[in-house]
Amino acid sequence: MSDAADTHFDVIVIGGGPAGYGAALYGSAAGLNIALVEMDKVGGTCLHRGCIPAKELLETAHVYRTVTEASIYGVQASAPTLDFGTTIERKNQVVGALFNGLSGLLKNRKVTMFAGTGSLRADRTVVVAGAGGESAEITADAVILASGSVPRTLPGFEVDGTIVLSSDEVFELEQLPKRVAVIGGGAIGCEFASMMSDLGSEVTILEALAQVLPAVDKDVTNTVLRSFKGRKIDVRVGVKVAGHTPGPTGTTIAIEGSDDLEVDAVIVSVGRRPLSELLGLAGTGVVITDRGYVEVDPLCRTALDGVWAIGDLIATPGLAHVGYAEAILVIKQLLGEEAIPVDYDKVAWCIYSKPEVAFVGLSEQAARDAGHDVVVAKHRWGGNSRALILSDTEGVVKVIAEKQADGTGGQILGVHMSGPWVTEQLGQAYLSVNWEATVGDIAHFIQPHPSLSETFGEAVLSLTGRSLNG
Repeated sequence: MSDAADTHFDVIVIGGGPAGYGAALYGSAAGLNIALVEMDKVGGTCLHRGCIPAKELLETAHVYRTVTEASIYGVQASAPTLDFGTTIERKNQVVGALFNGLSGLLKNRKVTMFAGTGSLRADRTVVVAGAGGESAEITADAVILASGSVPRTLPGFEVDGTIVLSSDEVFELEQLPKRVAVIGGGAIGCEFASMMSDLGSEVTILEALAQVLPAVDKDVTNTVLRSFKGRKIDVRVGVKVAGHTPGPTGTTIAIEGSDDLEVDAVIVSVGRRPLSELLGLAGTGVVITDRGYVEVDPLCRTALDGVWAIGDLIATPGLAHVGYAEAILVIKQLLGEEAIPVDYDKVAWCIYSKPEVAFVGLSEQAARDAGHDVVVAKHRWGGNSRALILSDTEGVVKVIAEKQADGTGGQILGVHMSGPWVTEQLGQAYLSVNWEATVGDIAHFIQPHPSLSETFGEAVLSLTGRSLNG
C-alpha cells in the first residue's frame, strides 16, 4: 500500500513492468501526477524473470565458451568448471542493482507507488487490494492497464518447479540438469537451449511447428540450426508431446509417433498469456478477447473512455521495447501531443542465442507473399576481419529490397541477421527499414574498418550492382 495522502491522480497505471513503469516515468517527466500500482516488484517479468536474468545466464555461457577456446589465441588455461550457484548469485546482483535503480528513479520522479493488486471500477476508479487484506480506493483522469503476462502452460506438463519448469523456475535453479528437453522452439526456447548446451547439458528441442524461430528468415534460421547441430543440440520439429511419466531421477516424455525421451528436466517454453483476470474488467466496458487480451485500437485505447491498455496485456509483440513505445504513445495522447501508432511490422527483434539473431521488417518469403518483387543479398562473416579476429564467423547478414527495373535494389524491406553481436548491430537496419530508405541511401554511408558492421554495409552496397568485397 502507500502512505500518500492523494487519492486522485492525473493517471493511474496498473502494472509496474516495462510498459507500466515506462508510462509512469515518461508521464512524470512531463509533469503528470501519476500513481503506479504493482502487486510484486517494479520491473516486471523482464527485469526479474525474463530478459535480464536470461541474458545474464547467456553471458555466463559466452564467458565459459571463451575460456574453453582460449588456447586458439595462445592463452593456455585449464578446462573451466561451472559453479552455477555463483552464476545465480551474480544474476541476482545484476537484477537487484537494476531494481534499486528503477525504484529510486520512480521515487525521484515523484511517482506515487501502491503495493497491491489493482482492479478497475466505474468512473476510472481503481481499488488496490494489499497482500495483508488492506485496501485503498483511488481515482484518476486516465487509467492505463499494463498488468503484463505469465508463462503459458501445456496440458500434461503441469509446472512443479522441480521436473517441469517454466521460465520463472529456470532462473532459480541451483544446478543445471544433465539432460533437458525444451518444449517450444521460439526465441525463449532457443535461448535456453543454447545457454544450457554451452554449459554442459544435453539438450533436446521439441517443436510442434515445422520450423523453429518461425518469424525469422529461413536462411538465418538455417545458420542457427547448423550451429545447434554442431553443438549436439537435438532439434525435433513437427512433433507433438503427449505428457510425461516421472521416475526416480527425472521423467519420460511421450512423443506421438516416436520413441519416448528420457530427461532430468522439462522446460515448457510455449509463449506467454496476458494476465488480465485480476483487473476486474467484467462489466466495465473493456473488451477481452477469447485469448484473454484486452482489445484496443491502434492508439491503445480500450472501448471504455479514458482507459488505455499496453504491453503484454494486448495482442502486440511481447517485447519490452514495444511496451515502452506504447507507453509513450499513450502519454502523448494524454498531453494532447501528436501520437503516431506503433508500426508493429517494423519493430526490432533480438534473440540472444549462439549465434545471435536480430531482424527487422519482412523476411524474403514474407515479402514475396505480400506481392513484392524482391532482390536479396546474403553476406557471411568469413570475409569480415573483425569476425575473424573474434574467431566468430557463424551466421549471415541478409538484406531484402524491392527490385528495380535494372535489377538493383530499391526500398529496403527487411534485414535478417545472425552472427557475432548482431543484436548490437541492428540499429542501422532498424532505421533503414523504418525510414523507408533505399539501397542507394544506405550504401552512401561509410562503415568503420575493421568492424562487424561492414558486413551489413557490404550487403547493401552489393544491391546497387557494385561492391567492394562481395
